[in-house]
Parts: sequence; structure tokens; C-alpha cells
Amino acid sequence: MTTRTRRPSGVRLLAPIALLATLLSGCTAEAGHLADQYESGTGGGYISGDGRVVQLAASDREQPVEFVGTLDTGDAFASTDTLGQVVVVNFWYASCPPCREEAPDLEAIHQQFADAGVTVLGVNVSDTADTARKFEAEHGVSYPSIVDYEDNAVQLAFAGGKYAPNSVPTTLVLDKQGRVAARFSGLIESRSVVVDIVDELLAESA
Repeated sequence: MTTRTRRPSGVRLLAPIALLATLLSGCTAEAGHLADQYESGTGGGYISGDGRVVQLAASDREQPVEFVGTLDTGDAFASTDTLGQVVVVNFWYASCPPCREEAPDLEAIHQQFADAGVTVLGVNVSDTADTARKFEAEHGVSYPSIVDYEDNAVQLAFAGGKYAPNSVPTTLVLDKQGRVAARFSGLIESRSVVVDIVDELLAESA
């Protein structure tokens, strides 16, 4: 397993127990998602990750994660429809400062790999579809997001894994089998690192 670590100052980490409570309490519509469990005390209304990048060798990856949801466009999404593709899943919400900062990088990745068997997918943990679409229009984001705040189904789908989303934002890169192959905890600090990982996963057999 390859681990790249970057630790920006002034961040707050989610302890494993707190993360589990955050995700598993997501069965209600108004509480339990990553965005609002820890709004107090963070100074920015979000939980920032530690900047750590974890990349997993194929032999170290856990079971594929299956999830479904409704996109902010109103269309249905099922992860089984993307099997055979590399999927970049970004957990975000509109008033999260690092989410705004990294949006151009995610859009650039989406554009770069648009015809290469790569799906970039947002998972909005706090907003309505209207708010998500407004954010996308303001920041030039053309890939869609699942609106996950009502049932937290996508967050819960990943909660049982060792490399669950542990901050807002978190970006997970799934291999062609739907397994978590990399996790970016917090702001994506280097688009090129994401691109390198995606390229490596595209080169793997399905």
C-alpha cells in the first residue's frame, strides 16, 4: 500500500468513533450527514480532513461498494452502471470553503477523462438539488451530483469500509470493480496526483 501524507495546519480530524456515529446516525433526514454533525467548533462550518492521500494496491482493496441515488438533475444513478469504469466520487456541499476551492480541479479531471471511461460524481451531503445546481452553475461544474441529504444512503454505503469518507470534502477513487482504490481526505491539493491515480487504474484490467 502506498500512502502519501500532507497535513495542512488548522484542521480538525474525525476520530473513528465520531465518524461511525456521524455516518450511522444518518438514518434521519435532518441529522447524521457529514456536513452538519460537526458544524460547531470547526470555525468554518465543515470538517476538514488532514490532507492525507491513501492509495491502495489492488490486493489491499476491500469489497466493491454498491450505491444508488437521485442526481440533482432528477435522473437515477446506480453504481452498477459504471462497472468497468474508474469513478471519482467527491463528497461536498455548497457552503464548504474547500469544496469551492477544489471544484475547478474536479471539473478539469472530468473534462480530461470525459472520453476515457472515467465518471466524476459528486455526492452532496447537505443541500437540495436546487442549491447543488446553483453551485454547479456558479463554479462551472458540468458533472452531476447525487443529492444525499435526505437518506444519507451513499454515505452509509461507504461507512462500513476502512476507507470511508471521513471529512468534508472527501474524494474517493473507485477502480473498475467499484472498490475504493484511493482516498483524498480533505481538500485535493494536487490535481496531478488524482490524474496519476486515475491513469494507473485505467491501465488495470477490469
